[in-house]
Amino acid sequence: MTPPTFLGPRSALVPWLLIGALVVVLACSHPAPDAATGEPGTPIAGLSPAELGRFKAGEALFNSVFTPEQGLGPAFNENQCSACHTSPASGGVGGERILKATRYDPATGCDLLVAQGGENVRRKVTRPAAASGIPRESVPEGATPGHFTAPSLYGIGLVDAVPQAEIDALADPDDQDGDGISGRVGRTPEGRPGRFGRKADVATVADFVASALHLEMGLTTSRHPADEVQGAPPPPAADPGRDPELDDASMALLVSYVRFLAPPGRGAPPPGWTAQSVKRGEQIFGAIGCKRCHVPSLTTGPDSAPALARKRIALYSDLLLHDMGPGLADVCGPGAAPSEIRTEALMGIRYRDLLMHDARASNLRQAVELHDGEARPARDAFRALSAAQQAELIAFLKTL
Repeated sequence: MTPPTFLGPRSALVPWLLIGALVVVLACSHPAPDAATGEPGTPIAGLSPAELGRFKAGEALFNSVFTPEQGLGPAFNENQCSACHTSPASGGVGGERILKATRYDPATGCDLLVAQGGENVRRKVTRPAAASGIPRESVPEGATPGHFTAPSLYGIGLVDAVPQAEIDALADPDDQDGDGISGRVGRTPEGRPGRFGRKADVATVADFVASALHLEMGLTTSRHPADEVQGAPPPPAADPGRDPELDDASMALLVSYVRFLAPPGRGAPPPGWTAQSVKRGEQIFGAIGCKRCHVPSLTTGPDSAPALARKRIALYSDLLLHDMGPGLADVCGPGAAPSEIRTEALMGIRYRDLLMHDARASNLRQAVELHDGEARPARDAFRALSAAQQAELIAFLKTL
């Protein structure tokens, strides 16, 4: 007796297999939707009522002025988060330049000066600290100083949600493809992969917020429980706040605020320029090699907040470290030599007046001209463009 046939002849099955495979391919290749953009300082669209409530509560803390009795200091740089992140709205950039100092030895690597209080130099002290005879912090003898501008925080919750595997896939530390660009994943002091900070030495948004509270405002948290000035504990009278000076619940609200800040969308063409000119400038940007490091977009993975999950963000950065040449070298990082700097995100660059990691450029043309090291071929290609082509590329950048 012949057993029944359930699948039919092989020739009938093949077309269905091909159709099924085609469906899978199309589903996998379908691009992630763009993340909802918003005006500077606004929350990303799609938040739940509870998430929006946490955003609003965190915003109030972000804009609060802290006193010594609330935990400020004893050494600090600013007394509120929004002092460094204020333009064009809360969460943006500021005119302050953070002073850092490190020592670098090619044989032993980067010394973050932990024994002297760490790499951040806090240039103010509170009244109780001054009355106790505590001086302002200074660059330790023999250390190399450097200045960093405060980054814009718009959209960095989406950056936090990008899978590490996507960043790893962009890295080419040994330049195996021979294009002269060898991006490396940065490292935190503990050795974890980093993606935030000028030296790609901060792993997550929560780490970023906690370190900023400690290093810039002198606030203790469960992550950074001890106060110190230049590496030494201050006398009790200099620090009247009760440790931890910011509890975990308040810390979580601040993280929610930063995490849910909307990314800025593209702006209109600058005055005197057309959409067609801007499009040509974008094509030139890619043709001369800029987007090899300033990768136009990254895609987030799964996230507990649906507004951040599986979204495409037009970041214009690979979040990797690149050697930018001796002219831009200053401080080192846990996984970065002095000349290595994380690719600056160009998203929202139209809102910035101070460019490059240390604010040494005041306009986009100057910033392009300062690129060196791995970026030298792209810079030289920019120089070889006609004046009209250069102007179109700059016009494109002014829409980001």
